[in-house]
Amino acid sequence: MAISDWPEDERPRERLLRDGAQALSDAELLAIFLRVGVKGKSAVDLARDLLASCDGSLSRLAAASVAELQRIAGMGPAKAAQLKATLELSRRALLEEMASRDVLSSPREVRDYLRLKLAALPYEVFMVLLLDAQNRLIRSEELFRGTLTQTSVYPREIVLRSLHHRAAAVVLAHNHPSGSVQPSRADEMLTQTLKTTLALVDVRVLDHIIVAPGEALSMAERGLL
Repeated sequence: MAISDWPEDERPRERLLRDGAQALSDAELLAIFLRVGVKGKSAVDLARDLLASCDGSLSRLAAASVAELQRIAGMGPAKAAQLKATLELSRRALLEEMASRDVLSSPREVRDYLRLKLAALPYEVFMVLLLDAQNRLIRSEELFRGTLTQTSVYPREIVLRSLHHRAAAVVLAHNHPSGSVQPSRADEMLTQTLKTTLALVDVRVLDHIIVAPGEALSMAERGLL
């Protein structure tokens, strides 16, 4: 049944206008974006198919490529491109928020951004958020990719990027594709190495955040800095 055939008070768009976006499920919000479904499926059904293809994870949906999105029946190149553009706008909006105020006052936005960026990746990535003296975001950079160890993350490169952008502080981040956000002993040792090295050039390490699908852990909050 097409959404236009639903009772008006059950249609996602009308419910959003009446109750606000927060009242809708993920599938209903996606359905409003998709607008129409395919033969035999409403836009909500198509949205559910999209989410199911990513195990219900919005982070994985955000990380899916255009080609992966098009594997879902009803997702042509135009819809896939539009969805990728919308998700990228969400990431950029979070970046703007972090650039406009002290990241320590908005830890949820920092974690949301990092989850969107890292949670669904099948390989490990090490990122650094470079901050000014007021802890506002200057730039977000991916520095290393692959299996991360203390020897594959080069402190010298992080020092050079910090000095180049005149950063006063950094937030370190990497993902665990295995699914656990618990820091390993190697993670703890790497964090202490980077903290000591960056202190030599008067750059503070405010946090090291570990991201996994659906989760993010702050090493600062765990007392590991």
